[in-house]
Amino acid sequence: MVTDPAELLRQRGIQVTAQRLAVLRAVSAHPHVTADAVADAVRSEIGAISLQSVYDALGVLVAEGLLRRIQPAGSPARFEDRVGDNHHHLVCRICGDMIDIDCAVGNAPCLVAGDDKGYEIDEAEVVYWGRCPDCLAESRASSPPESSSARRPPDSTRGRRKSNQAATPRE
Repeated sequence: MVTDPAELLRQRGIQVTAQRLAVLRAVSAHPHVTADAVADAVRSEIGAISLQSVYDALGVLVAEGLLRRIQPAGSPARFEDRVGDNHHHLVCRICGDMIDIDCAVGNAPCLVAGDDKGYEIDEAEVVYWGRCPDCLAESRASSPPESSSARRPPDSTRGRRKSNQAATPRE
């Protein structure tokens, strides 16, 4: 297994540049990082670089399979260097923190479509949503205790209906 970033680029036939190496190091040091945060990290390492150059480097590295792009609903794209395995992500809906979750099944695709409509399915992208331990502890500390009969639904559903959930008539 090659761990030298320059050698990884050479093996894929990608020109080795200071920008690409800095982008690889930034993503490796900060999994699930946004392009803006990558740009900040790269600037602190090598000096001036445009956001477009960061996006260009990220695009090449994703296309060559050295990085993975993840874009949870309502969030900017994030990048990680954990590639080549079947894992999923857990996102805190309060602070936006994201962590890796190993797939319970192991092999891709880990879900089976009821009707594949003729497609050859090779991957299922799963994103779990919830509250991280810090946000959960903070919400419990700042909320008065509620009686079990007066509990409200979780923050994610309070006052909203999922767009694909039809209203059911009351009898």
